[in-house]
Amino acid sequence: MVVTLHVWRVPGRHLGGALLRMARDPRRLRTLPGVRFAKMLGTGRGRTFGPGDADPTRYAALVVWDGEPAPADVDRGWRRIAGSSARIDLEPLHSRGRWSGQEPFHPPVPKDGENGPVLALTRARLRPVRTLTFWRCVPPVVAELDASPGLLARFGIGEAPIGWQGTVTVWRSTTDLTAFAYRQPEHRKVIARTPTDGWYAEDLFARFAVRDIHGDRAVLGWTEREGGQATR
Repeated sequence: MVVTLHVWRVPGRHLGGALLRMARDPRRLRTLPGVRFAKMLGTGRGRTFGPGDADPTRYAALVVWDGEPAPADVDRGWRRIAGSSARIDLEPLHSRGRWSGQEPFHPPVPKDGENGPVLALTRARLRPVRTLTFWRCVPPVVAELDASPGLLARFGIGEAPIGWQGTVTVWRSTTDLTAFAYRQPEHRKVIARTPTDGWYAEDLFARFAVRDIHGDRAVLGWTEREGGQATR
């Protein structure tokens, strides 16, 4: 199993074309040879998760492949309208939960002692009656995230402007990710409240080994420029 995350930055003059692609591409991606799961995603700044956080100039696709990936087929159409783009090649390490009723990253390949960069993906479908309560908990966690050692990149993702949301974060190591997830007090409070407050109708957390990054890392919200630009 290989997972590819594609991210495109689209200039304002091509936003109509981007919205058209967002409408057409979900079905097209699912019919590509070797694709077992695919999602087209809007993105945000990852600071509030409300509709005002959305970034209408950046779009993403997450594709799970059985066998050899064909990233050029995913990029088809986007190459003509994107001003810049990036792709992260991923290997699943851990996954818990469901996405649209599926477990898209199972079974992850068992790995011990993963030392390189890792990507964490969270995704949730909020219960409408719990949305405002959840949003109030976000700013303190974002402040902790911004100050976390080892954070390389982050942005929000969503299948809809409200209620279908998640995050992508890239970390220098599993140790750095774990330190944020389980040792920062505000984030620990949110984790503790999750089962009692019942925020989510469905949720998923997955961790991946980053095998390669292609393109312009600035598209990913890169916060630490280690080693300069990735090769295309």
